Amino acid sequence: MTAAAVEGVRSHRAVVRPVPLTRIIAVELRKMFDTRSGFWLIASIAITAVLAAAGVILFAEHDQLTYSTFATAIRFPVVIILPLVAILAVTSEWSQRTGLTTFTLVPHRGRIITAKAISSVVIAIAAMALTFAVGALGNLLGAAVTSTPLVWDVTITQCLYYVLGMVLSLLIGFMLGVLIRASIGAVVAYFVLTFLLPTIFSLLAAGSQWFHTLQPWVDIQFAQSGLFVFDKSLTGEQWANIGVTGIVWLVLPMLVGLRMVMRAEVK
Repeated sequence: MTAAAVEGVRSHRAVVRPVPLTRIIAVELRKMFDTRSGFWLIASIAITAVLAAAGVILFAEHDQLTYSTFATAIRFPVVIILPLVAILAVTSEWSQRTGLTTFTLVPHRGRIITAKAISSVVIAIAAMALTFAVGALGNLLGAAVTSTPLVWDVTITQCLYYVLGMVLSLLIGFMLGVLIRASIGAVVAYFVLTFLLPTIFSLLAAGSQWFHTLQPWVDIQFAQSGLFVFDKSLTGEQWANIGVTGIVWLVLPMLVGLRMVMRAEVK
């Protein structure tokens, strides 16, 4: 075979294009709903939102039947469930041993992790839209049942704060999934970070003035709590608290976890 013939063969070789990121995101979204556990975990967001709204109508004082009351009540179950969705979206590749297939079909691990992050945020935003709608319906129904005036006391800016807080909570779960890559370990770590550490920090702040001053800069739950308060806007210092704690508890561990994912052997 001559050199010209070889060049002719090479020129007709098909160019393999990478799988589009949008297709990977669509696949990751579908994988979240494909299993019974994944479907019911996401469905529980809507179920608990409805139950929380019903609880407000049944047990809250009439003067407390405001939109902010419904939004606050709905937040408590949703802010726990969303990070679990993100954790399982990542750890399923290792705990269910699907990682070998996934990373063989799409060998660029960074694109898989990016798609998982985007799909998790999409779920969070959709969940927020649903919870806002449930809160609005609960407010309308509560006012009709109790014959009290409608109170819409949440601004668009405060709704955006609320969404940001939920997305940050979800990303904390995503970070733990990337860092630990085991469902049980990541879930336990999430509850430690969300409930145990804030309790310890609060006890230290109550007993020590210097730690009371330091707490907003080291306690990510304390720093982000202002995003869910509907009666005031955040100050510059509060935004700084969110930024510093986010770097310490979210960005740096995420970078470590991403490096480990890129280098880890997939079995």
